[in-house]
Amino acid sequence: MAGSRVASVAELVENQATRVVVDGVPIAIVKDSAGDIHAIGDTCTHGEISLAEGFIEGETLECWAHGSQFSLLTGKPLNLPAYEPVPVFQVEVIDGDVYIDPTVTKEIH
Repeated sequence: MAGSRVASVAELVENQATRVVVDGVPIAIVKDSAGDIHAIGDTCTHGEISLAEGFIEGETLECWAHGSQFSLLTGKPLNLPAYEPVPVFQVEVIDGDVYIDPTVTKEIH
């Protein structure tokens, strides 16, 4: 897969989202407390708000504007006002660098 290099693992702060744009696609990258790296669409589906400015709690990213929480695993909103999911992108770590291909989303069931 590889995709585009977006950051090094060392640059990512635990439980803090980082906004990147890959091929015009805004993506929020999160390194959770277990050290796992997640990448979800950065734009809240309720309003045009950057999710990377929100708050990490467990495996969720909360939009700072209206409080919708999105699962880092599925992209699905866990509460209102958002009801549409954000995309979840496949992350690949190679030699300490994080790569994301914005055309490859995870299949969520």
